Amino acid sequence: MSNASASPSTPIANRGAITACVILAVIMQALDTTIANVALPYIQGSVSASADQINWVLTSYIVAAAIMTPPSGFLAAKFGRKRVLLVAIVGFVVASVLCGLAQSLNQIVAFRLMQGLFGASLVPLSQGILLDIYSVEERGSAMALFGVSVMVGPVLGPVIGGWLTDNISWRWVFYINVPIGALAFMGIVVFVTETKRDLLAKLDWFGFGMMSLGIAALQLFLDRGEQLDWFSSGEIMLEALICASAFYLLIVHTLTAEKSFVNPKLFLDQNFSISMIFIFVVGITYLASLALMTPYLQTLMGYPVITAGIVMGPRGLGTMLCMFIVGRMVGKVDTRALLALGLGLTAWAMYDMTGWTPDVSQWTIVSVGFIQGAGLGFLFVPLTTIAFSTLPAHMRGDGTGLYNLSRNIGSAVGISIVSALIVENTQSNHESIAAYVTPFNHAFNAVAAQGLSPVTAAGRASLNEIITLQATIIAYMDDFKLLMLMSLAVIPLVLLLRKPKAAPAVDHSAVME
Repeated sequence: MSNASASPSTPIANRGAITACVILAVIMQALDTTIANVALPYIQGSVSASADQINWVLTSYIVAAAIMTPPSGFLAAKFGRKRVLLVAIVGFVVASVLCGLAQSLNQIVAFRLMQGLFGASLVPLSQGILLDIYSVEERGSAMALFGVSVMVGPVLGPVIGGWLTDNISWRWVFYINVPIGALAFMGIVVFVTETKRDLLAKLDWFGFGMMSLGIAALQLFLDRGEQLDWFSSGEIMLEALICASAFYLLIVHTLTAEKSFVNPKLFLDQNFSISMIFIFVVGITYLASLALMTPYLQTLMGYPVITAGIVMGPRGLGTMLCMFIVGRMVGKVDTRALLALGLGLTAWAMYDMTGWTPDVSQWTIVSVGFIQGAGLGFLFVPLTTIAFSTLPAHMRGDGTGLYNLSRNIGSAVGISIVSALIVENTQSNHESIAAYVTPFNHAFNAVAAQGLSPVTAAGRASLNEIITLQATIIAYMDDFKLLMLMSLAVIPLVLLLRKPKAAPAVDHSAVME
């Protein structure tokens, strides 16, 4: 990601200040990945959105960031890294303010798209600056600090978001970016030097355009499909056609163009290709499960927003702690065994969640969340290591962009799928349970005698509320089971990964971009 020399030959002036400024930019972007989760029910009420529509607030940001991450290197080379980083910070902060001011679902989704477009380059460009100002010997410590700053989001995001929403307003989960962004902007203006511009740098605009169009059409298809009854809608059919056509043209262009946006030689590496599948599934299980937990805790269990944020925090803490532990184990323990363990822990956590009801204890939520986070911690570093272990050094830059694109798309697709399934399965379960509410069901007659008679309006309302609650609980169980099965399904792929002959010098933080 760096455009400058491999390592500084002389001490860099104000290195501490530069580090602090770029870390602030990274923290700002990392926080926005999860800080809005606990505020979603409040945002939903403010903009009058349905349960599946409100998740567009999450997916729009992820998709925009996914699309704009790969070309961030080109933009830095063409216009200068400092200039691009400053524009990204300003754009991100302005979009954050607009998100806080939004009065409708369309507005907040549009501004979240804007946030993702500008925020995509914050992490890779900040990482590139750190790599340039530290020597090869010091980069390990610098990347450890970088990794911690990225993981601050999953740990503190739900807690800070819950506190701001409970004590001030949900709009402050976006306004909080203003002071952070202002500090980062001023520091970068003062302390960071500009890189040389490559006026001859080129981007495969056709490949980039087809990829962007395909991803956007796919996300619209998934986000609006349940609402419009899938292929019974002309809009959904059109989006499916555009998606298929765009990806077809991208594949043909990739295989025939002299220099395409996606390097097809990357997929000749077996480890990298299989790791792309792994990181796609990791993306689904990580953010999709977070998207499920927020309404479960606040809507079904009636948790205050700050309590929901606190009990979700240990999930990120488990990830952070295990990343440090696994970092020391890589090279000493078979990477494939670490991956299998990580997937196993993730699957076990999801299995436990399939038995949850609104009566589950806080300790269970915290402990299972910590175990799920630990499972992800066992996946992040080993997966990055083995993905790039057999990839030639000159292809790692392209590989990193594609690898993180796969993770982001997995996250967006996962959130859309589980959200649609919640709505559809709740309706289906409601119908199945209601079928037993008849005068001919003697077991129900005993319940009806306790004030739940379908003959009275109050009784019917109470019955419908109880049936809807039970139908929703079962729908969540089904979603958790799906995530568990996905984690288990990819474990056999571990056997196809080849063990590298020597431990490669891989930047483990690349997975978190």
